[in-house]
Amino acid sequence: MQLTKPAGAAMAAAAALTTGAILATGSSAAPTHAHNAATTVHVVEHAITDTEIPTGGGKDVKGNILTFNNPVFDAADKEQVGHDEGFCTRIAPKQGIWECLWTTFLKAGQITVQGPYYDTRNSVLSITGGTGAYRTARGEMVLKSRDGGKEYDFIFKLT
Repeated sequence: MQLTKPAGAAMAAAAALTTGAILATGSSAAPTHAHNAATTVHVVEHAITDTEIPTGGGKDVKGNILTFNNPVFDAADKEQVGHDEGFCTRIAPKQGIWECLWTTFLKAGQITVQGPYYDTRNSVLSITGGTGAYRTARGEMVLKSRDGGKEYDFIFKLT
């Protein structure tokens, strides 16, 4: 999610680090079976559809909504393995803070996250649930900006 959206915020994912049963390397990001404790799934988001919707006060003001529906690629950033969709609400423009909620759709299921996005630094969001192979998903997602906010590493640390 390219949060270079209002004033330069962004989101996505990169290299697959896997411990346990989910294999998110190469071209798939699909688990071989349901995840075990301490599993990591790493994908890369290409933030190409991010759109800020003003709520009456202009661009980049408190309360504005950012919507997105972006492709996600494997950790090597070579093959599309899914997409995401969600929204963020601008909480504090001067501090560069958004509060976000989105779902990442992968072949084996969905992973939903909620938490902060910062215009100028990486963040950590809570994994709030999932479907399919991720139906018991909990843990955190590390969000790292790449290429000036055009791409983001989504590093899901499933517990």
